[in-house]
Amino acid sequence: MTRRTGSGFLLLTLAVLGLRYAFVGSTNGIPRSQRVAMEAERKFIVGGNWKANGSPDSVKKLVEELNEGEVTSKDVEVVCAPPFVFLSEVQGTLRKDYAVAAQNLWDKDPGAWTGETPAQMLADMGIKWVVLGHSERRENCGETSQIVAEKTKFAVDKGLSTLTCIGEKLDARESGKTFDVLDEQLKPLADVLSEEDWEKVVLAYEPVWAIGTGKVATPEQAEETHAYIRKWLKENVSDKVSDSVRIQYGGSVNDKNAAELGKQPNIDGFLVGGASLKGGAFTTIINSV
Repeated sequence: MTRRTGSGFLLLTLAVLGLRYAFVGSTNGIPRSQRVAMEAERKFIVGGNWKANGSPDSVKKLVEELNEGEVTSKDVEVVCAPPFVFLSEVQGTLRKDYAVAAQNLWDKDPGAWTGETPAQMLADMGIKWVVLGHSERRENCGETSQIVAEKTKFAVDKGLSTLTCIGEKLDARESGKTFDVLDEQLKPLADVLSEEDWEKVVLAYEPVWAIGTGKVATPEQAEETHAYIRKWLKENVSDKVSDSVRIQYGGSVNDKNAAELGKQPNIDGFLVGGASLKGGAFTTIINSV
């Protein structure tokens, strides 16, 4: 399935969806032709978060599989985030139409910070992207929404683009507090980022209850939440940021469900976990949009 590569197909997609979501979020009340144009401008982005997985041999094999993969979707951006110990190797051997990201950074200038990797070091070695605020770091490393916001700002100031993660746990979803959690996570970002800064930020909505569990938000659940995030940006940042910021979906995305999720008008990409460790499956996900 191709997407965002022609207003005719996008109009058809909206028609097939019954325009169910065409008036949600920042597109409310905007003529259909303008809505299609705004969606087309948000280039689909697929990220692969390898987390703390891999050995020298398995990483070499994965890179070979990715390099051999035939990408048929031309209007998609791809970013792979290997563990720090493999960052240089992957950057040097991965196909050049895929970008490489770090999975974290230290938001201070280089110096006496044992065990940390400052943003400037990443920038100096040619790394363009960084994953920030993943739920595993929020949960296991004590990263608050304020810390995530400050790291995002620091990364942008150093010339990096970010995949900044937000999302709720199962108890919040079941108690109807998903939007309250997102409000708390988004507000510090809105406080520290300028309108220009947002051009280098991709938001990755990852429902924590769906990460690595095999559970996946339905396309309707994911679209509802993405539309809310876009509406929040409109009301608390600006129309421009709301219309332009790309919002990925993450949470057990795989080669079987990506195409259906990717049809939703406010889903602008995926942040993929386990399936990104399989070259064939990850290529299928890239080609599903």
